[in-house]
Amino acid sequence: MKNLKKKKKKIYILKQIKQQEIKALKRAAKYRREFLGNVSHELKTPIFNIQGYVHTLLDGALNDDSVNKKYLERTSKSIERLIAIIDDLDALARLESDELKLDKTSWDILELIKEVFESFEVKSIKKDIKLMLPKNKTPIMVFADRNQISQVLYNFISNGIKYGKKSGYVKCVIENKEGQVSVTIQDNGIGIDEKNIPRLFERFYRVDKGRSREEGGTGLGLAIVKHILETHGEEVNVVSKQNTGTKFIFSIKKP
Repeated sequence: MKNLKKKKKKIYILKQIKQQEIKALKRAAKYRREFLGNVSHELKTPIFNIQGYVHTLLDGALNDDSVNKKYLERTSKSIERLIAIIDDLDALARLESDELKLDKTSWDILELIKEVFESFEVKSIKKDIKLMLPKNKTPIMVFADRNQISQVLYNFISNGIKYGKKSGYVKCVIENKEGQVSVTIQDNGIGIDEKNIPRLFERFYRVDKGRSREEGGTGLGLAIVKHILETHGEEVNVVSKQNTGTKFIFSIKKP
């Protein structure tokens, strides 16, 4: 009788494990379908644009000086978008397959933040958004891949400007803790609905699809950021509220 109970319990546990495995496989299959659909959609848009512009030029617009340059410039922009999508897909594939080897060195995080902020100076002025550097004055050394962390900062700051409000701000706050440095990129822009935060780092996931495409970008930036930080053994936290703003918080180890 005792052995029979043990056997039933074992069967029950195995059944629970199998059910969980089936659910995980179904989620993975759904995720793959969504991803393939998103890739297809993202690639189709610039390809169809290029096709339309080229056909128009071939049909006679090439000899019309009032439109030929304009259509060639639009074709060039669509090609650049295609290249950006392919580059980001390649970067994501390398991150997910662990092919990316980190080049960890010691460097000053404040110096890098200043560099990245300076690269957005023209864009921030155009959108009337103030960029606010950390208040820390003395160098703060970290141990990480400088180029990869630069990409993390670039994505967060770019999003802050992209979805910021007129006369708003994007600021960086540094907390020097024991053994690590906490970095917060904060804006007072449109914010994110709480229900969308869990899916924020999915590939091609967009909170506002129409506005996101108008602003540019591939929809892969935050997915790449997540993988870069995970490769460093870190994670990213998001605090956001609609019409109030967003905070992206992550840590980097000290030397």
